[in-house]
Amino acid sequence: MHIAVVGLSHRTAPVEVRERLSIPDQKMQESLSELRSKEEVLEVSILSTCNRLEIYSLVRSADLGVAAIKEYLGSHSGLSEEELYPHLFTFNQNDAVDHLMRVAAGLDSLVLGEGQILSQVKKMVRLGQDHHSLGPILNRLLNQAVSTGKRVRSETNLGTGAVSISSAAVELAQLKLGQTLGKDQLVSLESEKVAVVGAGRMSRLLLQHLQSKGCSEVNLINRTMKRAEALAKDFPDLVVNCGLLADLDSCLSCCSLVFTSTACETPIIDAERLSHLTRKDSLRLIDIGVPRNIAADVEGLQGVESHDVDDLQEVVSRNQEARQQVALEAESLLKEEGRLFLEWWDSLEAVPTINRLRAGLEAIRSEELQKALSRMGPDFSARERKVVEALSKGIINKILHTPVTKLRAPQSRSERQQALRTVESLFALEETQS
Repeated sequence: MHIAVVGLSHRTAPVEVRERLSIPDQKMQESLSELRSKEEVLEVSILSTCNRLEIYSLVRSADLGVAAIKEYLGSHSGLSEEELYPHLFTFNQNDAVDHLMRVAAGLDSLVLGEGQILSQVKKMVRLGQDHHSLGPILNRLLNQAVSTGKRVRSETNLGTGAVSISSAAVELAQLKLGQTLGKDQLVSLESEKVAVVGAGRMSRLLLQHLQSKGCSEVNLINRTMKRAEALAKDFPDLVVNCGLLADLDSCLSCCSLVFTSTACETPIIDAERLSHLTRKDSLRLIDIGVPRNIAADVEGLQGVESHDVDDLQEVVSRNQEARQQVALEAESLLKEEGRLFLEWWDSLEAVPTINRLRAGLEAIRSEELQKALSRMGPDFSARERKVVEALSKGIINKILHTPVTKLRAPQSRSERQQALRTVESLFALEETQS
């Protein structure tokens, strides 16, 4: 069996490719079921975020398993091999474990050390458990990755003051406004007429950072009024005007800065929509949704400036250097956690031999016990029988304790395999198995 990761991220693929592979929650069960139906795939989980789509799996064969997953990704995205495969990465075994630990810790994120990725990994675990696509190996690995992410944030300063995709989006708006004013610095958004489209977790963070950067009033547009109003209540010091998607044109007409972060699978703002609006001021659009909420064709419109998640690198790079040293501190923790998992997984190799050894000794114990009891005659009480049986079981457990402990102990694979062969030969376990 092999652990494999196949996927793409902001490091390997542009947003127009990533959005083709995005898997919304409502389609997660279908995707997991389709992957599990493949003969080569034993266990599987999917991490789908705005910056990555990664499939973690336990497969029978590394090559055949990875090929089956790539085939699924091609079918799901509708992209040809030539369009998709150059953007995909593959990690196997130790590299796959190391990659997952880095992802959970926020070391592979666009924003180094971001905290949201950990909650997304937790969600991946929950969905895999809910849809019964995880087995003992991946379940252990993914839960250890979550624990590792928590440990990195508690034992290093990586999570201290860490920015998110949402805060980077707000900083991008500040930077672009500053450049418009002839300043190469972040400026206050106090004078901007701002709208946020969507009322999910990313939008909550947008409101939080907008408020901290000088905004006093925001228009919040959402598919349902109830969710928008619930989010607005969490910001009593910020004037939040709630509206429905039907009010979007009005916001686009009067606002100068619009952020979008919805779960829509197709763009809600395109050139045709904007061309019918009457505007006095220029419009800056910042889209942090994947799939994109804003169509690429708005770029050519006069007075409209549009940015997507790939444009956040401009502001992320400004904050990255200071966090690199902290990231190096976290690397040692990740290596330790990865080693612990791999040692546990390697120890499973000894389980069949241990089970056969225990079964063989148990058969001998049971047979000899029955011989002894039959010689005791009818005068031997039930209580005395129990004492003798407990004695025999205790002896077997004492005999097994040291070899079982040593077979499960951390050691190289070659050492463990040699020890297993020795035990199997000494106790004729190959014959017992047959």
